[in-house]
Amino acid sequence: MKEKNYCYEYPHPAVTADCIVFGYTEERIHLLLIQRANEPCKGQWAFPGGFMNMDETADDCARRELFEETGLVVDEVTQVGAFTAVDRDPRERIITVAYYAITQVREVKGADDAAIAKWFPLDELPQLAFDHKSILEKALVLLSVNQ
Repeated sequence: MKEKNYCYEYPHPAVTADCIVFGYTEERIHLLLIQRANEPCKGQWAFPGGFMNMDETADDCARRELFEETGLVVDEVTQVGAFTAVDRDPRERIITVAYYAITQVREVKGADDAAIAKWFPLDELPQLAFDHKSILEKALVLLSVNQ
């Protein structure tokens, strides 16, 4: 077993990364969501994402989780921000770093802890789990500024 270099007496938050994927067709813009296979929020729709490994960056984590949960590969992700509300996840104290990516709508398939992966028209979204609605709102503001 590897010896710990640092031991702290205070609790540590967990870190996740979420990937907001906008997909386009000739007709409209879509958002890629996964239906959660596990609690919390089992059966609800959320962004692909998950816990960051100790040996990866947050953007690497976002791309890895996106691939693991949907089969989709994106080269570039852009950071939306860090989301730190104390009660944003009922499991424990979790901070997420959210990213967005833009791609053409392509075939996706739910895998890992995603029961289903599905593209939704941006104007026909289901209710989102956790704080993902407010994260999406910030991503949309960033996109409108960057256009």
